Amino acid sequence: HLQDPPEHVDAPAEFSFPPTFSVSEIKNKQRRHLMFMKLKQEKRKQKVAIKKKKKKERDALGDKAPPKEVPKTIENQRVYDETTVNPEDEEVAFDEGTDEFSAYFNRLTNPKVLITTSDRPRGRTVRFCNQLATVIPDAHVYYRRGLALKKVIPQCIARGFTYLMVINEDRKVPNGMVLCHLPDGPTAHFKVSSVRLRKEMKRRGKDPTEHSPEVILNNFTTRLGHSMGRLFAALFPHDPQFVGRQVATFHNQRDFIFFRFHRYIFKNEKRVGIQELGPRFTLKLRSLQKGTFDSKFGEYEWVLKRHENDVCRRRFNL
Repeated sequence: HLQDPPEHVDAPAEFSFPPTFSVSEIKNKQRRHLMFMKLKQEKRKQKVAIKKKKKKERDALGDKAPPKEVPKTIENQRVYDETTVNPEDEEVAFDEGTDEFSAYFNRLTNPKVLITTSDRPRGRTVRFCNQLATVIPDAHVYYRRGLALKKVIPQCIARGFTYLMVINEDRKVPNGMVLCHLPDGPTAHFKVSSVRLRKEMKRRGKDPTEHSPEVILNNFTTRLGHSMGRLFAALFPHDPQFVGRQVATFHNQRDFIFFRFHRYIFKNEKRVGIQELGPRFTLKLRSLQKGTFDSKFGEYEWVLKRHENDVCRRRFNL
């Protein structure tokens, strides 16, 4: 028969788990979550305390303090890519002078973009296309209505379009983009993710004006990245209108291309802020094809390959 514990025995003020104990062993979901949050908070406090201690030591040592340790990230642990190019290289300059975009960079042609969709687009995809047309000057939105791309491309060339942009969707959400440079290619196929339309963005600015924006291309350093940078640059007029204070940014990081559209806000002579206008989205290159779009007989310059080991995760292509 059970007896009550003697009154003179005091319970421990704080129960401690054995060293091998794991939070996942707690069966009750609420207690497990509570304990996890406590452990997380405790680790955060320890981290802040160590950081403060190191700062005091550095302040005490002054100029004799050792250099700060650089934290390890996937980006700074990146394996050097032999295809990284110098823009001033003679071979690169020759390629730029003879590639498909040379007419644009020599200012012989002006961009004219046709934006279309997959067959029977939904409302979100339609709104996304309309907002892209306000970002890219001289862009026109048309709906395919079941017409094959092989028939669309000759009509675009005949009407003087320099680009064909196709937005695909899945379950009413934009999920792909085909960007075809006309008349000779190349054609790039991207996966589209993290699409945010203007109404879904907090603290966004007023709708963009019709001024031609500046274009910023970040971190397109390899051979493939150089081609992608020229592909994106040729979407916009060569001479930006700085009066509009608008800038379109393509930022490449770990082979994900982040697009942002901002407006400069001059607060005073020394301070400048930025105001996002939208839309925003993320691109992931799937393939690069020579010439115009041809799904059956097209020749591919580059196709994304899935890597399985951790070493290849630190290798990037753009």
